[in-house]
Amino acid sequence: MVQNMPNFVTPFPLESAQELLGIYSSPLYVYNGSILREKINHITKSIPYPHTEFQFASVTNGNVSLLQIFQECGWGLHANTPGDVFLGLKAGFSPHKIVYSGSNLNCQEFVQLLNWGVTTFNLDSVAQLELFCDIYIDKFAEKLTAETKPKLGLRLNLPKLTGESRIGVRPEEFFQAIKITNAVGLKLNGLHFYRGTGTNSTKAFTQVIETILSTCQLLQDWEYLDFGGGFGYPYHHNRMAFDWQNFGRELTAAIEKIGRKIKLIIEPGRAAIAGCCTVLTKVISVKWQGDKQIVGVDTTVANLSVPSVHGGYREIVSFHEINKSDLYLTDVCGNTTYSRDYLGKNCQLPILKSGDILAILDTGAYGYAMSSHFLHRPRPAEVLLEKNQHRLIRQREDYNVLLNSQIFS
Repeated sequence: MVQNMPNFVTPFPLESAQELLGIYSSPLYVYNGSILREKINHITKSIPYPHTEFQFASVTNGNVSLLQIFQECGWGLHANTPGDVFLGLKAGFSPHKIVYSGSNLNCQEFVQLLNWGVTTFNLDSVAQLELFCDIYIDKFAEKLTAETKPKLGLRLNLPKLTGESRIGVRPEEFFQAIKITNAVGLKLNGLHFYRGTGTNSTKAFTQVIETILSTCQLLQDWEYLDFGGGFGYPYHHNRMAFDWQNFGRELTAAIEKIGRKIKLIIEPGRAAIAGCCTVLTKVISVKWQGDKQIVGVDTTVANLSVPSVHGGYREIVSFHEINKSDLYLTDVCGNTTYSRDYLGKNCQLPILKSGDILAILDTGAYGYAMSSHFLHRPRPAEVLLEKNQHRLIRQREDYNVLLNSQIFS
């Protein structure tokens, strides 16, 4: 964790925070629908290429009420697992607006996706492609129409661009993949490129565009490019942020040079949803270790993303009106005995007392989605703010959730 620089802007007034916690209790995930819609609109308008489709990467957040906002804004859904597809269908997405890009599905899972009506698949290996084609010819070829016939793509593995990765198929495997799909009357229509998780460098994306487009043209039946996700979010508000306009201009110009219509798929996840959510938490205890303030709160790191996977830094602010001279080095600690249960280390916060409210910002991505029952704490509720109204979009768990699916005498 990195020292948290002072930020005196809270996401809403103290009175609103008190009202929300008074109704829904603490801790609490609070999503702002207006902020989410503004970000969706910003990203959508940033890419002028006319044949672009946006798919929200629901791995970052699977709350159905939030998925419905993306659906209302004209986006589709990018699914990594059958569970993503299940939630997307519940949110009202047409299966034709869902793109599956995942790894290592078994036979039953592929059958389930095809029965649900998913038509676009970006597959992770030649072995997965072969399994899919076997299932297709055995169970679906005779009953699917031209409109419901699958479009197949490969997840692309180019070590010179992304380094060594377990994900994807290398260009030297394309010939074998094309042979497999042609044998069952299907075509290899697209490629899926994934730059990496949480990348804020715009250049990291723009400098590989030409290479990706050249690789796509190795496919004789190329129809679409899924330029993937991995687009970052500036959790450190004073640091580099991804430049969507620059990315959109360069990508559009490069595709238009090809001289034929290609469908472009963009699948933001974290970049779209991270900034619309705040976790509200109450201070439970305060102690001092020398000049450092140790603040214990009523939530836990188990309610945020796994630090080793998606980063441990989230900006934490208080609702006190303060001057910089009133700030103290502070560790914000969770309510478990896990030695690494820090919500924030070396934060700059005022002197706090029991009952004070803190706001953990930018928790919309990989927050609830990666929360767990570690050390047997039930998970918080989720609330959506829309048009000066608030409503519950996920109930707070109670201890009975810890018994779900257990069998005992």
